Amino acid sequence: MTGDATRAVHGPERRVVAQEPLVPPVYRTSTFVLDSAQQTADVFAGKESGWTYSRTDNPTSQAFADAVAYLEDPSGVAVGQPFGSGMGAITCTLLALCSTGSHVVAPREVYGGTWTLLTRQLSRFGIETSFVDMTDVQAVADAVRPETAVLWGEVLANPSMTVSDLPGLAQVARDAGISFVVDATFASPVVCRPLEHGVDLVVHSATKYLGGHADATGGVVVGPTALVERVRTVRVDTGSMLAPDEAALLTRGLATLPLRVTRQCTTAAVVARALAEDPRVARVDHPSLPSHRDHALATRLFAPGLFGAVVTVSPRGGREAGMAMIDRLQLVKRATSLGGTTSKAVHVPTTTHVAMDAATLAAAGILPGAVRVSIGLEDAEDLIADLLQALGAE
Repeated sequence: MTGDATRAVHGPERRVVAQEPLVPPVYRTSTFVLDSAQQTADVFAGKESGWTYSRTDNPTSQAFADAVAYLEDPSGVAVGQPFGSGMGAITCTLLALCSTGSHVVAPREVYGGTWTLLTRQLSRFGIETSFVDMTDVQAVADAVRPETAVLWGEVLANPSMTVSDLPGLAQVARDAGISFVVDATFASPVVCRPLEHGVDLVVHSATKYLGGHADATGGVVVGPTALVERVRTVRVDTGSMLAPDEAALLTRGLATLPLRVTRQCTTAAVVARALAEDPRVARVDHPSLPSHRDHALATRLFAPGLFGAVVTVSPRGGREAGMAMIDRLQLVKRATSLGGTTSKAVHVPTTTHVAMDAATLAAAGILPGAVRVSIGLEDAEDLIADLLQALGAE
């Protein structure tokens, strides 16, 4: 090569690195070079493994999904697929399992984004959803119809921290011959591994605890190969792929996941107890509290002493009290999302669940003043002091 333009584009011969890098490399490329027309055809046809185009698959992104699958299933049987966001993972999963005329059974207190997807988008394509009390296994069984395709659950509900009876619900799904999919974002595999309790597919917003630093957005689906491949097909068709740079940041977060989540859950339990004892508080939702309706179930299903790191506090005085509490916060940040190193808080009815009307919020058990606090890595004493002063004068 002698032309300046050609040399500038192609550069010198690339060096082969013989030593294994300590940190996985980032494949920041949109496409890959193959050896021949036949190999290209074979890879595209799935006859040979390989990489072609990063909208379809990318080594960095897939390495992240593989790592999450290994955390969810240490036996190594489960596989994972990466997505550009948690909602991308949820959307592709539901599209893979449902078609026109399908029916979904979901929790009354399902995450607001999932609720709007089901009621505002998928309903336009003839997919109907029944929202039921997931703490009543018989009510869930009664809601199943011949056309039901998916039983959707959440390990820990947002924001009530209600715990799903995973084994009981899995039995309902098996009896009905339908897929049981669980959003495990609020738990992470450190707190609970749903596949061990009969769940078919596990979905995470990796933006939260898996990444853990509020600097990357992504999602992941984990489960048996046959089901995950169906979800992957929808991901490829819809372009909901996780970018390699985001995947690298999320993979970095996994290394400290057990350390962070254990610390956050421990702190959350201390904060929950302090808030529950304050007379200005109408209700505190956290499964570590013996008063929480699912305390015994959480003790049975979760890792010892870990009950999640989100505390929902509803001050007396309703919506105005909740909004005022948000405005008085000094240490805890007024910001959405969760799972990061910094504690954050939002007023639930006007943010994460803003699409729900008063009746729907009430049916989901969300009080008008509900404030969701995502516990970070700060000292418990400092968080308690800030939250108590934010409640205002007694």
